[in-house]
Amino acid sequence: MTENEAFIYESIFNQVRMGFLSVDEIKENIIEEIEDNEFEDEISEDWAFEKIDQEYQKLLSESKQWKTPTDTEKLIKAFDELADENIIALHNAGYTTSDGEYEVVEVERELQENEVESDGYCFYHEQDLARAIDIEDPCLYIAFQKVDNSDEETTISVGKKVVEVLRNNGFEVNWNESAKTKIEIPGFRWQKIFDEDARDLQDYSEVVDRMIQ
Repeated sequence: MTENEAFIYESIFNQVRMGFLSVDEIKENIIEEIEDNEFEDEISEDWAFEKIDQEYQKLLSESKQWKTPTDTEKLIKAFDELADENIIALHNAGYTTSDGEYEVVEVERELQENEVESDGYCFYHEQDLARAIDIEDPCLYIAFQKVDNSDEETTISVGKKVVEVLRNNGFEVNWNESAKTKIEIPGFRWQKIFDEDARDLQDYSEVVDRMIQ
Protein backbone atom coordinates (compact mmCIF):
# COMPACT_ATOMS: atom_id res chain seq x y z
CA MET A 1 0.00 0.00 0.00
CA THR A 2 1.37 3.41 -0.95
CA GLU A 3 1.48 6.28 1.52
CA ASN A 4 -1.58 7.89 -0.07
CA GLU A 5 -3.49 4.60 -0.13
CA ALA A 6 -2.65 4.10 3.55
CA PHE A 7 -4.00 7.59 4.29
CA ILE A 8 -7.30 6.84 2.55
CA TYR A 9 -7.48 3.36 4.06
CA GLU A 10 -7.19 4.82 7.59
CA SER A 11 -10.11 7.10 6.84
CA ILE A 12 -12.13 4.12 5.54
CA PHE A 13 -11.27 2.07 8.63
CA ASN A 14 -12.29 4.90 10.97
CA GLN A 15 -15.57 5.70 9.25
CA VAL A 16 -16.66 2.05 9.07
CA ARG A 17 -15.66 1.27 12.67
CA MET A 18 -17.23 4.37 14.18
CA GLY A 19 -20.60 3.24 12.85
CA PHE A 20 -22.19 6.66 12.40
CA LEU A 21 -22.46 6.49 8.59
CA SER A 22 -23.99 4.08 6.08
CA VAL A 23 -21.74 2.31 3.58
CA ASP A 24 -23.14 4.57 0.82
CA GLU A 25 -22.34 7.71 2.83
CA ILE A 26 -18.81 6.44 3.49
CA LYS A 27 -18.31 5.77 -0.24
CA GLU A 28 -19.40 9.35 -1.04
CA ASN A 29 -17.06 10.73 1.63
CA ILE A 30 -14.08 8.70 0.46
CA ILE A 31 -14.50 9.67 -3.20
CA GLU A 32 -14.64 13.30 -2.09
CA GLU A 33 -11.53 12.80 0.02
CA ILE A 34 -9.65 11.23 -2.88
CA GLU A 35 -10.64 14.17 -5.13
CA ASP A 36 -9.85 16.82 -2.50
CA ASN A 37 -6.35 15.35 -2.08
CA GLU A 38 -5.94 14.94 -5.86
CA PHE A 39 -5.26 11.21 -5.53
CA GLU A 40 -7.52 10.22 -8.48
CA ASP A 41 -4.59 9.17 -10.70
CA GLU A 42 -3.29 6.85 -8.01
CA ILE A 43 -6.40 5.58 -6.19
CA SER A 44 -9.35 4.22 -8.15
CA GLU A 45 -12.97 4.23 -7.08
CA ASP A 46 -12.96 0.42 -7.43
CA TRP A 47 -10.04 0.09 -4.99
CA ALA A 48 -11.69 2.39 -2.45
CA PHE A 49 -15.11 0.70 -2.68
CA GLU A 50 -13.55 -2.75 -2.38
CA LYS A 51 -11.71 -1.68 0.81
CA ILE A 52 -14.92 -0.18 2.27
CA ASP A 53 -16.89 -3.36 1.57
CA GLN A 54 -14.09 -5.52 3.00
CA GLU A 55 -13.88 -3.48 6.22
CA TYR A 56 -17.66 -3.51 6.63
CA GLN A 57 -17.87 -7.30 6.16
CA LYS A 58 -15.00 -7.75 8.60
CA LEU A 59 -16.81 -5.65 11.20
CA LEU A 60 -20.06 -7.55 10.65
CA SER A 61 -18.21 -10.82 11.19
CA GLU A 62 -16.53 -9.53 14.37
CA SER A 63 -19.84 -8.25 15.73
CA LYS A 64 -21.13 -11.80 16.00
CA GLN A 65 -18.57 -12.35 18.79
CA TRP A 66 -19.32 -9.16 20.71
CA LYS A 67 -20.42 -9.66 24.30
CA THR A 68 -23.39 -7.62 25.43
CA PRO A 69 -23.66 -5.12 26.82
CA THR A 70 -20.79 -3.75 24.75
CA ASP A 71 -18.71 -0.83 26.06
CA THR A 72 -20.61 1.36 23.60
CA GLU A 73 -23.98 0.26 25.00
CA LYS A 74 -22.77 0.85 28.57
CA LEU A 75 -21.56 4.33 27.60
CA ILE A 76 -24.91 5.22 26.00
CA LYS A 77 -26.66 4.17 29.22
CA ALA A 78 -24.20 6.20 31.33
CA PHE A 79 -24.66 9.31 29.18
CA ASP A 80 -28.46 8.96 29.40
CA GLU A 81 -28.17 8.75 33.20
CA LEU A 82 -25.98 11.87 33.24
CA ALA A 83 -28.58 13.75 31.20
CA ASP A 84 -31.22 12.61 33.71
CA GLU A 85 -28.99 14.14 36.42
CA ASN A 86 -28.81 17.47 34.56
CA ILE A 87 -25.38 16.95 32.95
CA ILE A 88 -25.21 17.52 29.17
CA ALA A 89 -23.55 14.35 27.80
CA LEU A 90 -22.81 14.34 24.06
CA HIS A 91 -21.64 11.52 21.79
CA ASN A 92 -19.12 12.17 19.01
CA ALA A 93 -19.32 15.96 19.42
CA GLY A 94 -17.34 17.36 16.50
CA TYR A 95 -13.74 16.58 15.60
CA THR A 96 -11.85 18.48 18.32
CA THR A 97 -12.37 19.68 21.89
CA SER A 98 -13.33 23.18 20.69
CA ASP A 99 -15.93 21.61 18.34
CA GLY A 100 -17.36 19.71 21.29
CA GLU A 101 -17.51 22.87 23.39
CA TYR A 102 -19.40 24.62 20.59
CA GLU A 103 -21.97 21.78 20.47
CA VAL A 104 -22.40 21.95 24.25
CA VAL A 105 -23.07 25.70 24.16
CA GLU A 106 -25.75 25.13 21.49
CA VAL A 107 -27.44 22.53 23.72
CA GLU A 108 -27.18 24.85 26.75
CA ARG A 109 -28.79 27.64 24.75
CA GLU A 110 -31.74 25.36 23.90
CA LEU A 111 -32.05 24.32 27.53
CA GLN A 112 -32.13 27.93 28.68
CA GLU A 113 -34.86 28.68 26.14
CA ASN A 114 -36.81 26.05 28.10
CA GLU A 115 -35.83 27.65 31.42
CA VAL A 116 -33.36 24.92 32.35
CA GLU A 117 -29.68 25.43 33.18
CA SER A 118 -27.34 22.43 33.17
CA ASP A 119 -25.08 21.57 36.10
CA GLY A 120 -22.23 20.72 33.73
CA TYR A 121 -21.33 18.80 30.61
CA CYS A 122 -19.19 16.01 29.22
CA PHE A 123 -18.43 14.72 25.73
CA TYR A 124 -15.99 12.84 23.55
CA HIS A 125 -15.16 13.91 20.00
CA GLU A 126 -14.12 12.13 16.82
CA GLN A 127 -10.41 12.16 17.60
CA ASP A 128 -11.19 10.54 20.96
CA LEU A 129 -13.31 7.97 19.15
CA ALA A 130 -10.38 7.15 16.84
CA ARG A 131 -8.48 5.95 19.93
CA ALA A 132 -11.43 3.80 21.01
CA ILE A 133 -11.42 1.86 17.72
CA ASP A 134 -7.68 1.18 17.92
CA ILE A 135 -7.19 -2.58 17.70
CA GLU A 136 -4.10 -2.80 19.92
CA ASP A 137 -4.60 -0.34 22.77
CA PRO A 138 -8.09 1.18 22.81
CA CYS A 139 -9.22 3.83 25.30
CA LEU A 140 -11.66 6.72 25.46
CA TYR A 141 -11.07 10.22 26.81
CA ILE A 142 -13.99 12.31 28.02
CA ALA A 143 -13.90 16.10 28.45
CA PHE A 144 -15.99 17.79 31.15
CA GLN A 145 -16.73 21.29 32.48
CA LYS A 146 -19.66 23.61 33.13
CA VAL A 147 -20.68 26.27 30.62
CA ASP A 148 -19.37 29.77 31.51
CA ASN A 149 -17.51 28.47 34.54
CA SER A 150 -14.02 29.40 35.76
CA ASP A 151 -14.26 27.93 39.27
CA GLU A 152 -12.04 24.83 39.56
CA GLU A 153 -14.08 23.30 42.39
CA THR A 154 -17.21 23.42 40.22
CA THR A 155 -15.32 21.79 37.35
CA ILE A 156 -13.99 19.04 39.63
CA SER A 157 -17.46 18.35 41.02
CA VAL A 158 -18.71 17.80 37.45
CA GLY A 159 -15.78 15.43 36.83
CA LYS A 160 -16.60 13.49 40.01
CA LYS A 161 -20.24 13.08 38.96
CA VAL A 162 -19.21 11.82 35.49
CA VAL A 163 -16.71 9.37 37.03
CA GLU A 164 -19.31 8.12 39.52
CA VAL A 165 -21.85 7.36 36.78
CA LEU A 166 -19.23 5.71 34.56
CA ARG A 167 -18.07 3.48 37.42
CA ASN A 168 -21.66 2.60 38.28
CA ASN A 169 -21.97 1.37 34.69
CA GLY A 170 -19.04 -0.99 35.06
CA PHE A 171 -16.16 1.07 33.69
CA GLU A 172 -12.66 1.29 35.11
CA VAL A 173 -11.77 4.99 35.14
CA ASN A 174 -8.47 6.88 35.34
CA TRP A 175 -8.66 10.47 36.56
CA ASN A 176 -6.46 12.46 38.94
CA GLU A 177 -9.32 14.74 40.07
CA SER A 178 -7.78 17.70 38.28
CA ALA A 179 -9.93 20.28 36.50
CA LYS A 180 -7.38 20.29 33.67
CA THR A 181 -7.23 16.53 32.97
CA LYS A 182 -9.67 14.57 30.84
CA ILE A 183 -11.28 11.43 32.24
CA GLU A 184 -9.85 8.25 30.69
CA ILE A 185 -11.63 4.92 30.30
CA PRO A 186 -8.67 2.57 29.63
CA GLY A 187 -9.37 -0.49 27.48
CA PHE A 188 -12.62 1.04 26.21
CA ARG A 189 -13.53 -0.75 22.99
CA TRP A 190 -15.96 1.04 20.70
CA GLN A 191 -18.27 -1.53 19.07
CA LYS A 192 -20.98 -0.15 16.81
CA ILE A 193 -22.39 -1.00 13.40
CA PHE A 194 -24.39 1.55 11.46
CA ASP A 195 -28.12 0.88 11.64
CA GLU A 196 -30.47 3.36 10.00
CA ASP A 197 -33.30 2.25 12.31
CA ALA A 198 -31.26 2.71 15.49
CA ARG A 199 -31.20 5.82 17.63
CA ASP A 200 -29.10 8.67 16.24
CA LEU A 201 -26.57 9.36 19.00
CA GLN A 202 -25.73 12.71 17.39
CA ASP A 203 -29.30 13.98 17.60
CA TYR A 204 -28.66 16.28 20.53
CA SER A 205 -32.30 17.38 20.63
CA GLU A 206 -32.87 14.03 22.40
CA VAL A 207 -30.50 15.21 25.15
CA VAL A 208 -32.42 18.47 25.44
CA ASP A 209 -35.76 16.62 25.61
CA ARG A 210 -34.41 14.33 28.31
CA MET A 211 -33.16 17.26 30.38
CA ILE A 212 -36.31 19.42 30.23
CA GLN A 213 -38.75 16.67 31.21
